[in-house]
Amino acid sequence: MKNKTQYFQALSANRGRKNEIDLGEQIGLDEQETQAILALLLSENKIKYEGKGVCNYSLMKTVKK
Repeated sequence: MKNKTQYFQALSANRGRKNEIDLGEQIGLDEQETQAILALLLSENKIKYEGKGVCNYSLMKTVKK
């Protein structure tokens, strides 16, 4: 899914400065599509919900072996 990859990259570059819905609108997504992408990223453990700050989601830290 191209939009998911594009949104994930935008979320990574955002660093919590813009809320998740506005970030989606910035790259041309509507609110429903943004929510669907957030649900996918959560289920893949690529992001986590924090509920603090401007953006409620942040990237999951990867563990290197």
